[in-house]
Amino acid sequence: MAKARGLGRGLSSLIPERSPEERTQENLHGSTAPQGIDLGAVEANPFQPRRVFREEDLAELTASIRIHGVIQPILVRPVDGHYQLIAGERRVRAARAAGLRTIPAVVKEFSDREAVELALVENLQRSDLNPMEESLAYNRLIDEFGWTQEEIGARVGKSRSHVANYLRLLNLEEEIQRLISEQALTVAHAKVLLSVADGRRRELARRSAEEGWTVKQLEAAVKRGDLPPRPKAQEDVHLKSVEAGLRRRLGTKVTLRGDSQKGRIEIPYRSLDELERLLAILDHEPSPSDGGFVV
Repeated sequence: MAKARGLGRGLSSLIPERSPEERTQENLHGSTAPQGIDLGAVEANPFQPRRVFREEDLAELTASIRIHGVIQPILVRPVDGHYQLIAGERRVRAARAAGLRTIPAVVKEFSDREAVELALVENLQRSDLNPMEESLAYNRLIDEFGWTQEEIGARVGKSRSHVANYLRLLNLEEEIQRLISEQALTVAHAKVLLSVADGRRRELARRSAEEGWTVKQLEAAVKRGDLPPRPKAQEDVHLKSVEAGLRRRLGTKVTLRGDSQKGRIEIPYRSLDELERLLAILDHEPSPSDGGFVV
């Protein structure tokens, strides 16, 4: 099946240079300058692979847009007198929350096939999808467009084995996929669970998520063939409160392990952008909603 080869370069190849900080890349179908369009005329992207939009991220982007405006234009295509969003849904949501009436956009003609491919590839290249969103995006490129694992890897900068491992996540039960989406389990945990017969997977996954097992602890439970006894509940109410406050503040899963005397804080991240976002938040003074604690 023929492929639209140019789409693999992502959204940045469609948007001309607008500031010294933005990268200059060749335009996919020739130079097109951004234009201001009515924000109310922008319709949601039916091909959006992202299903989770963290409120904390949107709040930060909204605050930035109120001060600086929308710096990078969105990408849309004209459809029946409206504009169908191809890329930039977070910017659209944040711009609406900021009270904007117009938004800068690159308006281009795309077929349905091109719109789907570009939306999927752009999100995959940005590395801001959770593991299940990523695996579903890979699966859609294969099922609907006939891409091979090698082609996907080449387009989004991943190895073929990475793509294959993420596709295997779709073989897990829905409950386990949900735990992975919520970052209660990692892809490494999932790889271990895939080696287990279906009957034991759910309970192993539940215990691993509830008790915060490391991958080695999960491997040990699988090798042992039975589940270890549940630890006695010795919940520290203060630590749980601090943990909940950190989760609200950082907008991601945070786990406190240990007791009031010693322990560790675990904060997962999936990309360099997310790490930088977390570090930026940690550099700021705590807000009243965080309970007043200092990280």
